[in-house]
Amino acid sequence: MSEDPTSEADVQKLVDQAMAEAVGPSAGDAPQGGGAAALQPADMSASTGGDDSNKKLELLRDVDLNVKIELGRTHMLVEDVLKLGEGSVVELDKLAGDPVDVYVNDRLVARGEVLVLNDNFCIRISEIVSEIEEAPEEAAEMVGAEGG
Repeated sequence: MSEDPTSEADVQKLVDQAMAEAVGPSAGDAPQGGGAAALQPADMSASTGGDDSNKKLELLRDVDLNVKIELGRTHMLVEDVLKLGEGSVVELDKLAGDPVDVYVNDRLVARGEVLVLNDNFCIRISEIVSEIEEAPEEAAEMVGAEGG
């Protein structure tokens, strides 16, 4: 029986390191316009931390990640959910034109605007979220988990 040398915790640690390297210390120096033209993809081919870090990054290249785009949220009573049917309208907490949140493995990593391209929805990334910034919902969940 062969054991996988990378546990889920190891993969998460490597993802965190890769995200930190991709965002880099100059993420706060980005132009305030929020335009997508200011964002450049990280050059993953350049050696930033020696061969060891490149080998670690290579382990991640084929790891599946859960990517979610959150358009908005709402709270509803069970009674109201049971009344939903075809044609029902559910009001969300965001306005049309507000940036949507991009989550990777349930972690907020970016914000962007919704576009339609060839009849498909897509997202233009307008902001990479810094590591220390977290969604208010995530902070509330952490406080609730510590208290319970």
